[in-house]
Amino acid sequence: MDPPHTPLGALIAGTVVGCPFGEGDNSPRSITGKWFDLVCPHDERRIIRTGDVKPSLAWKEGIEIFNHWATLLADAPEQCIEVQASGDDKFPQTFDLWLWGSDRVLSLWDSFSKSPTSQLLRTSPIVGAAVMRNEYLFLPRGLRPSHPVSPDPYDRMLAMHIRRGDFKGACLHLAYWNSTFYSWNLLPFLPDKLVFPEHIIWNSTEYQEAYLERCLPEPDRIIHKARVARDEYISASPSKQRTLDVLYLLTNEKGEWLDMLKATLSRDGWNTIVTGNDLELDSEGIDTAMAIDMDIARKAAVFIGNGWSSFTSNIVHRRLVDQKEWISNRFW
Repeated sequence: MDPPHTPLGALIAGTVVGCPFGEGDNSPRSITGKWFDLVCPHDERRIIRTGDVKPSLAWKEGIEIFNHWATLLADAPEQCIEVQASGDDKFPQTFDLWLWGSDRVLSLWDSFSKSPTSQLLRTSPIVGAAVMRNEYLFLPRGLRPSHPVSPDPYDRMLAMHIRRGDFKGACLHLAYWNSTFYSWNLLPFLPDKLVFPEHIIWNSTEYQEAYLERCLPEPDRIIHKARVARDEYISASPSKQRTLDVLYLLTNEKGEWLDMLKATLSRDGWNTIVTGNDLELDSEGIDTAMAIDMDIARKAAVFIGNGWSSFTSNIVHRRLVDQKEWISNRFW
């Protein structure tokens, strides 16, 4: 019996899940696996194995990899093509972890960010309904600013991705491999680049501590970074009248550690503090909770993410496509 799975259309909307392209664009829609099996029986397919294509592309720039695959598919006479993983390919995607985890992917940014795949990417109806249902949690409580503020809580929101729990092991593993930030988090115009002092020796105790400070931030760094991000965002406004007083914490942390962090943040001037644990979700919302977190962070005025996280990178992608200010996308 197949395990349960969440359909992609429950998580996102757009051309990737079969929605139409723009007016005048006759690009074919994405289709389901079941429909592909119907219109492309196995005996009518050309099989392309990743092991026959990827070795020659291994360390090339992302745009070169894209163009190679595009030419391979466009020149193929067959109507039905299936790309299969080779047995020795540990990351068999056409655009795999070795690409996404390096700055070689950045050569794709300009074309990808302007493509219909990005421009027509939308929040799914299920996720959008859950976000709207919980927006009352972000309304002002406690002290109000002394000057007029936007009635839209997202205009006053700082969202922070605070990955905890199992991530300590993940951070140390990334440190061992000297991994840099992930994917779009590496875009050169974004602030908070990953730079360590030259005297720090790779994989030394000092190196691991510096790495964990950015990858697994503790309360002191979280509070300081939230303050700096707020002050710099306000200073970037010509009028200096915009306000950040709402916090949304995207975190898998629970219990005393999170309670103490919230209490300290409240004393630091954050009037409204909400976490993913506070959201009221039905069964569909529970199954799409990560996408709900991502959409709230997409809409927030400012976002602080984990530079090594694909979750953060996907949020940054949507925020940049939405033309959020560069100073509003931060990293620990």
